[in-house]
Parts: sequence; C-alpha cells; structure tokens
Amino acid sequence: MPTELQELVGFLHDDSLNVREIALQHLVQYSPGGANNQQAIFKYDNCRAIPDLIKLCGEKKGKTVNEALTILVNLCDDVELRQLISKDREFLKSLIESLPSPTNLNGDLMCILLANLAKTDNILEVFNMNIKIAESQKAIFKSTKAMDCLMDMFVKGYERKINKYACYDYLSYFFADISRFKQGRDYFVTEQEYDGIIPLTKILVFTEKWDAKVRREGVASTIKNSLFDIEKHEIFLNEPVNLLVYLLGPIALPGNKGLDDDEIMELPDELQFLDDNKQVETVKEIIAVHLESLLLLCSTRKGRDFLRSKSVYPLVRELHKETKDETITELCDRLVQMLKRDEGEQKGDAEEIEEIKDILEKVEGVESDVEMKDKSDDDDDDDAEGMVVVC
Repeated sequence: MPTELQELVGFLHDDSLNVREIALQHLVQYSPGGANNQQAIFKYDNCRAIPDLIKLCGEKKGKTVNEALTILVNLCDDVELRQLISKDREFLKSLIESLPSPTNLNGDLMCILLANLAKTDNILEVFNMNIKIAESQKAIFKSTKAMDCLMDMFVKGYERKINKYACYDYLSYFFADISRFKQGRDYFVTEQEYDGIIPLTKILVFTEKWDAKVRREGVASTIKNSLFDIEKHEIFLNEPVNLLVYLLGPIALPGNKGLDDDEIMELPDELQFLDDNKQVETVKEIIAVHLESLLLLCSTRKGRDFLRSKSVYPLVRELHKETKDETITELCDRLVQMLKRDEGEQKGDAEEIEEIKDILEKVEGVESDVEMKDKSDDDDDDDAEGMVVVC
C-alpha cells in the first residue's frame, strides 16, 4: 500500500491539470535533501514523478513551472534522480531554448537546474546539441550550438540585457562543473568557429565582478578546472588569454602595498598602477581557488619561470602578511615553496608533470585524466556537496 505522500506524488500525472498543480504545490516542501530527507517519495512507481515534473515544466503558468523546476533542482541531490533528469535530452534542449526568452520568469532557476545536472556526464550532450533561435534574437546569438548560446547568454545577458527576469549568474556554476570533463576543458581553450574567440577569454573579466559573488565564484572554478590540462598552460599565459592578470587582479593589494618599485615594474602592465582604493576579493573561498590556479601554473618549469618574471612571489608574500585565514596561508606557503625552490637541472615537461602529481592532488576540484585519482562509486554523495538547493 502506498503512503499518503506517495499517493500525492501519484497525482502529478492526473488527467486534470488543476489536480496536478495542487499536488505540485504541496510536494515542493518535501523535495529538499538534508537531515529530514523525504526525496524517496519521488521514486514511487519507478520514479514516475520525474517525467511528470518534466512535463509540468512545459506548462504556460509561471507558478506551475517554478514549482516543478524547484522540485527538480532539489531532487538533483539524489544521484539516481539526477541521472534520470539529465538523460532526458529533449528536456535539456527545451531548458536551453527557453533561457533567452524575454518573457521567461524562471530563467535563473533553469540555470540552477542546469548547474546541478552538470554533476553527471550526461550533460556532455550539450556539445552535440543545436537549438532554435528566435528571429528577433539572431543578432545576439550567431551560433545555434547549445554550448555557444549558453556562453553568449552568460556574457551578454549579465545585466539583464537579454531577459529582465534573469542575470544568468548560475551558468558560471554550470561552466565550472562541465569543465571537470576533458571535453568541457577543451571547449574553453579552443577558438570557436562562429566568432573566432577563445571562450575562456570572454569570462575572465568577471573575476572582478564585485556585485556578483556567484558569477565570480563559478568563473574562478572554471579557470582552475581548465588548468588541469597542463600541456595547454602556454595558451593561458600568453595573449590573447593573458590569464595571469585575472588571477592576480582580485588578490593584489591596493596601491601594490608592500612591493618595492622594481617588483611593481615586473608585474603585468595592467597591475602596475593600482589605486589606493582598489578593491580586493573578500570571499576567502574564491581567493583560495585563485591561489590553487597559480599553484597549477607552477606545474612546469616554464610556468614557474613565467610567474617569477611577473612578480607573483612578492604579490603572494604581501597577501600572506595580510590574511588571517589558515587555508589561504597554507596555499601562499606552498606557492612560495614552488617559486623559491632551487630548480637545478632543466627537465622536460613530461618528467616534471610526474614529479608534480602530489601537488596537483592537493588542489581539490577536478578529476583529470593525468593528474587526479579515480573516484569510486562510494564518492557519489560528495558530488552533491556543490548542489544549489532551492527551498
């Protein structure tokens, strides 16, 4: 016999839309994970609730769509349910096609759902997906490829210029998770045919978007994850990417405090004349990610020499003096060790990568084909830690 809550879940596919909407309204409160998790009720009748909720996301009433999306966002906390949602290719496509609509009231919630679904490799289907672009929006979107459109939404729509109801900040979390996969990392560092631009260069400016913590955080993690492909570090350090400016900018102290004239003149040009009122990243977790990215750039002799030539050590030295956070202090110490080490004999990059594995394994974040240990199935619960939950 089904429980009362299971019976309520069953009403999600009632013939009457009114009944489905009433059931939906009452079920939202049972969808979050956590200590009093009741998500198992949505697995009743072979997880019939998932296709029912996906269908409700296609209704015209904004409130109905909002409640269905909210439940799906929260159910992504469960590995089995997340897999079921993410493998529905048509649903993924419909989400992306709906995002740029100027009348879509739930755009940001859809971005949160996409970010949660990016915890599974089913999300890589976006690289094989083309979407429909409204005639009125073809001036904004020059490509019909789903991933290109998501990137353009994030970059061009951040001040609600595409949809006044959405800022698309949570797409940065989507980018961060999709960059855990090699196909994702390759996309961010490869010039795209439709506009001749390397996608990563479009999002770097948001490392100092001070009024958007989510955007800064997601972009920082996307950068770090992309750096796990060590053989591409030269692309990052040189033009047009010029990554170092965007890693050092958020952590450089106002007026280059503590640096002498010679150290300042060796900084990247953009950082040599910092104002005394210059803003510094205040979120310690984001500072830590930038320091981890710098550590990854220390993976080869070429990378370390480049960082030395650009006054990274003195800048990190002064950050170390200012911080009281143990994690940041430890990362600064490790960076100093890498930059002040006695290099000895010049070694090939392949040999250096082998020697640097222990450093890379300490930098949390991405599973790399070369550097990171494989995760067992027992680690599935850890994936949920980065979930965005809507109550």
